[in-house]
Amino acid sequence: MSQEWIISVLKDLKNFANQNQLGRLAEQLDDTIHVAVAETTTKARNLAVAEGDAKSNSSVSRTRGAM
Repeated sequence: MSQEWIISVLKDLKNFANQNQLGRLAEQLDDTIHVAVAETTTKARNLAVAEGDAKSNSSVSRTRGAM
Protein backbone atom coordinates (compact mmCIF):
# COMPACT_ATOMS: atom_id res chain seq x y z
CA MET A 1 0.00 0.00 0.00
CA SER A 2 1.61 3.24 -1.11
CA GLN A 3 -0.15 5.32 1.54
CA GLU A 4 1.25 3.54 4.60
CA TRP A 5 3.39 6.60 5.32
CA ILE A 6 0.36 8.53 6.55
CA ILE A 7 -0.41 5.82 9.12
CA SER A 8 3.20 5.99 10.30
CA VAL A 9 3.04 9.77 10.69
CA LEU A 10 -0.20 9.53 12.66
CA LYS A 11 1.31 6.89 14.96
CA ASP A 12 4.32 9.12 15.56
CA LEU A 13 2.03 12.02 16.45
CA LYS A 14 0.03 9.77 18.79
CA ASN A 15 3.24 8.65 20.53
CA PHE A 16 4.28 12.28 20.91
CA ALA A 17 0.89 13.14 22.40
CA ASN A 18 1.13 10.24 24.88
CA GLN A 19 4.67 11.18 25.92
CA ASN A 20 3.58 14.75 26.55
CA GLN A 21 0.44 13.94 28.54
CA LEU A 22 -1.89 15.05 25.75
CA GLY A 23 -4.45 12.33 26.38
CA ARG A 24 -7.36 13.74 24.43
CA LEU A 25 -5.15 14.38 21.42
CA ALA A 26 -3.76 10.84 21.62
CA GLU A 27 -7.31 9.44 21.71
CA GLN A 28 -8.32 11.56 18.73
CA LEU A 29 -5.24 10.45 16.79
CA ASP A 30 -6.07 6.82 17.60
CA ASP A 31 -9.51 7.33 16.06
CA THR A 32 -7.89 9.06 13.10
CA ILE A 33 -5.51 6.12 12.62
CA HIS A 34 -8.47 3.74 12.46
CA VAL A 35 -10.19 5.91 9.86
CA ALA A 36 -7.00 6.21 7.81
CA VAL A 37 -6.45 2.44 7.84
CA ALA A 38 -10.04 1.79 6.81
CA GLU A 39 -10.01 4.34 4.00
CA THR A 40 -6.61 3.41 2.59
CA THR A 41 -7.50 -0.29 2.73
CA THR A 42 -10.77 0.36 0.92
CA LYS A 43 -9.03 2.52 -1.66
CA ALA A 44 -6.40 -0.19 -2.26
CA ARG A 45 -9.09 -2.86 -2.66
CA ASN A 46 -11.06 -0.71 -5.10
CA LEU A 47 -7.92 -0.05 -7.11
CA ALA A 48 -7.10 -3.77 -7.25
CA VAL A 49 -10.64 -4.56 -8.42
CA ALA A 50 -10.48 -1.83 -11.06
CA GLU A 51 -7.12 -3.12 -12.31
CA GLY A 52 -8.51 -6.65 -12.41
CA ASP A 53 -11.52 -5.47 -14.39
CA ALA A 54 -9.28 -3.60 -16.83
CA LYS A 55 -7.19 -6.73 -17.38
CA SER A 56 -10.33 -8.83 -17.90
CA ASN A 57 -11.74 -6.34 -20.39
CA SER A 58 -8.43 -6.24 -22.21
CA SER A 59 -8.26 -10.02 -22.58
CA VAL A 60 -11.90 -10.12 -23.72
CA SER A 61 -11.12 -7.54 -26.39
CA ARG A 62 -8.18 -9.60 -27.62
CA THR A 63 -10.31 -12.74 -27.67
CA ARG A 64 -13.02 -11.03 -29.70
CA GLY A 65 -10.44 -9.71 -32.14
CA ALA A 66 -9.12 -13.26 -32.67
CA MET A 67 -12.50 -14.51 -33.89
